[in-house]
Amino acid sequence: MEDKSKKYMNPYLAGVLLGFVIMAAFFFSGEGLGGSGAFKDVIKTAVVKVAPEYSQSSTYFKSAAESEHSPIKTWLVFEVLGVLIGGVISGAFAGRLKLQVEHSPKITSRTRIIFAVLGGILFGIGSQLGRGCTSGAGLSGMAVMSVSGFLSVAAIFGSGYLFAWFFRKLWI
Repeated sequence: MEDKSKKYMNPYLAGVLLGFVIMAAFFFSGEGLGGSGAFKDVIKTAVVKVAPEYSQSSTYFKSAAESEHSPIKTWLVFEVLGVLIGGVISGAFAGRLKLQVEHSPKITSRTRIIFAVLGGILFGIGSQLGRGCTSGAGLSGMAVMSVSGFLSVAAIFGSGYLFAWFFRKLWI
């Protein structure tokens, strides 16, 4: 009998569905997909609430402090919340919602967590240096036929392919 707990969606079908999601995002919201902007909006809101004097003196936070609408009520914040909730629901239905660390038998759970956190930090820094995350710069950029979108995806997958060999012991 086949183990359904490790069954994932067909990647070609998932790609087509992601394309429909991007088209729907542009149609209904007028914006593409992306996650890094949501975190900036949450940080802006937190700084305005916790340190209002500082937010008035900072050129970056001043627009959020003077705006009539809270930055936390943006499309991207709700998109990221939907992705998180949808991931939990999907994991629950697929039987993969477990509190465990999957890793290679060659490393410990602690090492896996350390490298996952470091990877997340580097990804966050890279998304700011690249002026967007993979979804915003790559997928949404390609959806509007932007040359920078195509270059972003080529750089993302190219560097992923290059570095995968060096870090393969973390998952194989």
